[in-house]
Amino acid sequence: MKLTSTAVLGLATAASAKVCKPKIDSASLQADIKTENLWKHLENLNEIAFEVGNGNRAFGLPGYEASVDYIWSQISNVNGTKAWKQDFPAWFGQVTSVSLRIDEEDYYVYGLTYSPSTPEEGVEAELVLAPEGADGCDPANYPDVEGKIVLTQRFRCPTGGTLAGRVAPAAQLGAKGVIIYHDLTTTPTAGSLGEVNLDKYVAAGFIHKADGEALKARIEGGETVTAHWQQTQIVEERITQNVFVETEQGDPSNVIMLGAHLDSVQAGPGINDDGSGTSLILEIFKATQNYRFKNKLRFAWWGAEENGLLGSEYYCSTLETDEVNNLLAYLNYDMVSRGYYGVSDNDGRAHGSVAPRGSEVIQDIYLDWFACQGLETTPAILTNGSDYASFWGILNKPFGFLNTGTGVAQDDCYHQACDTIDNPDENVITNNAKAAANMVAILSMEGHELIPKDSINATMHIFGLERRALDIEELLAKGEHSLGCGHEL
Repeated sequence: MKLTSTAVLGLATAASAKVCKPKIDSASLQADIKTENLWKHLENLNEIAFEVGNGNRAFGLPGYEASVDYIWSQISNVNGTKAWKQDFPAWFGQVTSVSLRIDEEDYYVYGLTYSPSTPEEGVEAELVLAPEGADGCDPANYPDVEGKIVLTQRFRCPTGGTLAGRVAPAAQLGAKGVIIYHDLTTTPTAGSLGEVNLDKYVAAGFIHKADGEALKARIEGGETVTAHWQQTQIVEERITQNVFVETEQGDPSNVIMLGAHLDSVQAGPGINDDGSGTSLILEIFKATQNYRFKNKLRFAWWGAEENGLLGSEYYCSTLETDEVNNLLAYLNYDMVSRGYYGVSDNDGRAHGSVAPRGSEVIQDIYLDWFACQGLETTPAILTNGSDYASFWGILNKPFGFLNTGTGVAQDDCYHQACDTIDNPDENVITNNAKAAANMVAILSMEGHELIPKDSINATMHIFGLERRALDIEELLAKGEHSLGCGHEL
């Protein structure tokens, strides 16, 4: 067939219009990560918290819905990608009124999530002590607490966790309420019974360590202490969302997935926890659009993480077998802008717990990058305290994470109202984002060669969450107080 000059010109024009993207490489992708862009997302999330969310971006409340809208505005309608939202049900808990008063003095108290309400007028009763330590986990060790309010200290029980394990025995014996005092000096701003079972528990609050110890001393000194305890809490199922975007290019049978949780605690705007991870993966997503690579990239912003990893658990537990087999590795970013440079201790060299096969590859890539920058790293214990736990406990997939520590040692605004735009450190988030960019550049090209893949069949799926709970118990037995992020149980 003979082409006319006009036809030849048309083909040439079409060819020139097709832009061939350069192959991804670490140096170029890192160079595309700009501090000002990371910071702009943090500023926007901070603005959402205070202008829409009444100071927070928590699941089930307007600040979270606006955060979903913000991410969607950044990722939808991007050429060469597919974006979607995933609805899922989650139990919402919100304390609408709470007070603890003793001798006309008001005490700070946090109402435990999913705790039953007292009568509207509250309850007034003698404050009595529960047995200490492990003895307080077993109702057989209790004195007569029927009709009384029990004072006990936070302690990890063999069953029930650090909070629910203290409430259930007293409730079983007819107590009117339970007040738990902290074993740490931090202000209690999060804490959950971990399940919705209003018949199993009684109204429970969480107070400062110093307040609890002072009340304990009065009771042990022979004083009769009477407390007035009131809590009203909304407990209901609400629909919330995870948000996703993935690249059209890349091998769909080798998916590298990056995730960060989008919600905050109700106590504050959550700009380090986890606006920082939210911003980091958003900028990685944008930067990767300039390149071509071999393995598909998927980005996830999880909902209801602070209520117990609910968004990632839902996603992992509803994946079809083929989708599970297509996942090569999961990378988690939860709190990456304040504190030390924490790299997940995947091979157990520091803390003993070992992640699934292939996770050590991710660990070594991170460690090499930080060493080349002359930055000291801290091995982060695998507490299962963030969304990587769902990929481990449910899917048994290789994973790795960066974090910058929790609690007052690394961030005195952890889970506090002061976790605002004034909290993050721009150098820390930028360095972590560049470390993540290096990781993505390597795994998007070589991940299928570096990380072994274990396939499953339909009868093997799903692994289940029982193993995750055992891992948490084993790690906390070593003295690790913080689960990681937000869902103290």
